[in-house]
Amino acid sequence: MHDAVAGHPNAGRVDLREAVCLSSCDNGCAAAIAMPGKWRYLLGRLDPSLAGDLLDYAAIYAAHPTGTVLPSRRPASLARMVLGRMPA
Repeated sequence: MHDAVAGHPNAGRVDLREAVCLSSCDNGCAAAIAMPGKWRYLLGRLDPSLAGDLLDYAAIYAAHPTGTVLPSRRPASLARMVLGRMPA
């Protein structure tokens, strides 16, 4: 997943960090999205083909003052991929 996001043309919009484990074993590939002072999200069941949608999700997240990404604002492919949300 990391390589797919890093290789995407829009990857320059995010500070990408590779993680060895996000303890999401039963949920396939996972990604965490976080910024200081905002909610943090853990997404799972991801596939490398969703790299562009994940970057779109990150852009919506970054634009919101608290990082809230309402289900209606998420890319359709990620509608059911949020595994958890943690406070800032």
